[in-house]
Order: sequence, then structure tokens, then C-alpha cells
Amino acid sequence: MYMVWFAAFFLMLCVTIFLITLGLPVAFAFLTADVFGALLFMGGDAGLAQLVRTSANALTKFALVPVPLFLIMGELFFHSGLGFRAFNALDKLFGRLPGRLSFVTVGGGTLFAALSGSSMASTALLGTLMVPEMSKRGYKNRLSIGPILGVGGLAILIPPSALAVLLGSLAHIDIGKLLIAGIVPGLILASFYALYILISIRIDPDSAPAYDVSEISMKEKVLLLIRDVLPMGFIVFLVVGMIILGWATPTESAACGVAGVMVLAAIKGCLGFEVIVKSFLGATRVTVMMFMIILGASTFSKVLAFSGATTGLVAWVSTLTLTPLAALLCMFFIMLLLGAFMEQLSMMMLTLPIFVPLAHYYGFDLIWFGVIVLLALEMSLTMPPMGLLLFVMKGVAPPGTRLQDIWLAAIPFMACSALLLVLLLLFPDIALWLPGLAGTGG
Repeated sequence: MYMVWFAAFFLMLCVTIFLITLGLPVAFAFLTADVFGALLFMGGDAGLAQLVRTSANALTKFALVPVPLFLIMGELFFHSGLGFRAFNALDKLFGRLPGRLSFVTVGGGTLFAALSGSSMASTALLGTLMVPEMSKRGYKNRLSIGPILGVGGLAILIPPSALAVLLGSLAHIDIGKLLIAGIVPGLILASFYALYILISIRIDPDSAPAYDVSEISMKEKVLLLIRDVLPMGFIVFLVVGMIILGWATPTESAACGVAGVMVLAAIKGCLGFEVIVKSFLGATRVTVMMFMIILGASTFSKVLAFSGATTGLVAWVSTLTLTPLAALLCMFFIMLLLGAFMEQLSMMMLTLPIFVPLAHYYGFDLIWFGVIVLLALEMSLTMPPMGLLLFVMKGVAPPGTRLQDIWLAAIPFMACSALLLVLLLLFPDIALWLPGLAGTGG
């Protein structure tokens, strides 16, 4: 039965979304739609056999190896208590700075994003550690809950980012360059957060009431810096610096990062058998979930291509009068809209088979386009009403905190992300400068 491309595209999309709304796990929704599409468009049993071969190829890519390694590194950092040590040290180093706890959240959260690669883990840690203390001190939600939601999303931009690895693998983008392309935008975004906090405190000092803290000597500050903060910087160098310098591939640097965290935890005396078991179990659960979705979504793109939907979509777009900028903004806002109702991995898998061919058609630099996609994923994490981090925060927020309060606290930090988007559109080198250096350095 012949079907024009848009009918095939619409049918596959509707079947997948319908199954997800019924409550079927995302991976199984994709797989069910894939089987349906293979039977309809790929010749029945022969199509199913082809689907099995495609599925096997999707999961046997060496480029996916960093994903579980990055997750293990983040879990070890969390369960060993190294994260709490770093935050306690930063808390004391900031001294009597007005809004100290908000700045600690931004600084510590940025560091944790560079060590965990997990937005949920970062938000859960910061929410558990910082919100009760800030609430007790009288901080308003926009300076207690808001910064945590903001820096939670940084784990998508700043390496190691598991989603960046998956994006690079599925969109055939150089993973090493994509990982380091997020560093400068991520640091700029963290700076915007800090600037917003500073301005907010100047306008409304009661948003972060001052209180007396015990001052520590310069000798104690240096000791804290050397003992609890600088070792984290060494781990960041193992993961990021080795890629930039061309000393290691993303997979090798991820393995070095895991080894580095384990050695550091052992030196600190906090690497017990229970910590290792919890870390590996946690990483395994997330890895299996991710790989199941990859299995379904990668074959989904093959079915779309085989049905003619992908070629037809690109041909149809070529008849429109959309400028490259308008097309990019349309894709960005579609991802934001989906992020209000869907978790990030599923959203990425649903849109990439459509957006990557369009990116090729419009001639976008794929590294730069990848950073734009990651920024959209970062913003969608806090997109009302169903952004994933909103519910993570609700779970760790003080009793009585309404979901509406969390939404309002997130808005200024989403505005900071929107400002970064404008800068990336105006100055693409923000994302491309560092990968260019890495490329010349070999």
C-alpha cells in the first residue's frame, strides 16, 4: 500500500506519542512503533529481520562506551561524599559574601556538573544540601530554589555529559569536539546566574538576608582549597583537559575520570564496598534505560528513512521560504515545547531523526548545532509544567513548597539561558573556539 511521505511521517509519530501517553515506557513505545513501521513499510518479516540488524548496530558503537563510564564517575562522586566535602569547603571559602549560599550553589553546582554529567543527581544533591539551610536563613525561592534549577541543567552543557555523547553518536558529530564545545557556553551561563544573583540582592537585600558567620584564617582557607577543591579540578582535567590536549579519546578520558575519582575517594578513606556497589548499580540502571531508548529510537529513524518520510520532509522544507535562522528557532521551540511534557532523552530521540537532516540541509555547523540542541535540552528541564527538574526539586524542597513556587523561581534562570542562545546565534565562535583549538592540537 503506497502512502505519501507525510502520511507515513504522521502515522509513525502519532503511534509513538499515543503509546507514550498511554503510559508505556518510552523504549517500548519506540520499539512497538518500529515493529509496526517495519511490517507496514519494510516488507513484513524481511523488514523485521532488517530491524534486528539495525538494532544490533545501534548498540555496538564504541562511541557509546563513555556513557556508562561518565555515569559511574558521577555516582561515585555522589555516594562517596566527595561532593559534600567540596560544597562544605566552598561554603567556608565564600566567607561573609552577601547571598553567600546562592553563590556557593552556583560555584559548587558548576563544579559538580563537570564531575557528574547528571542533571538529576546535581539537582538532588544541591536540593538536599542547600535548600534547607537557605530556607532556614530566610532566602526567597528565587535565590534558593532558582539557582539549583539553573545549575542542575549545566550538567547537559558542561562535560562529561552523557546526553552530549549520545547526541554525537546518533547525529554523527565528533563526540570529543562536541563535549568540549559546551565548556565556554556552560561557564558563560554560570556567570549569568551569578550576575543575576548579585543584581537581585542589590535590588532586594531581603531576598538573601545577611547573617553572622565565623571567619576562618587564610591558612585554613588555603588548606580547604588544597584538600577539598583542587583535587576536583584534577578530575576535571582528567576528563576534559586530556580531550582538549589530544592526549585521550572521550572513552579513554572517561575511564581516567572513573579511576581518578576512585583513587581520590580511597585516599580520603571514603571508598567502601557499599559505595562501589551503590555507584555501579545506580549507573547500570540509568545505562540500561538509556540504551533501551537508543535501541528503539535509532531504529525509528531507519523506519522513517525507509518509508520516505525523512527525504520527503527535507524536500518539503526546501520548498518553504524559511531562513536558516527561522528554521533553527522553530526546531528550538519545538524542543522546548516537548520538554514541557517529555523527559530529555526521549525528546532527543524523537526529534533527532527529523532535525539532523534539516541541519544538513541548511548547512549548519554540526558542532554548533549540537550545542544549540543541548541548550534546548537544558532549558526544557525546567520548562513548566512538566520539566523533569521541577519534580526533582519538588521531591527535595521543604514541606509546603508549591509546584507553582518552583515554576516562578525557575523563570529568571531560563531567561539567562535564552540570553545565552542569543549570544550563540550572534557569535557562533563561543561554541566553536575551543573545539577549533583541540582540532589544531591533535
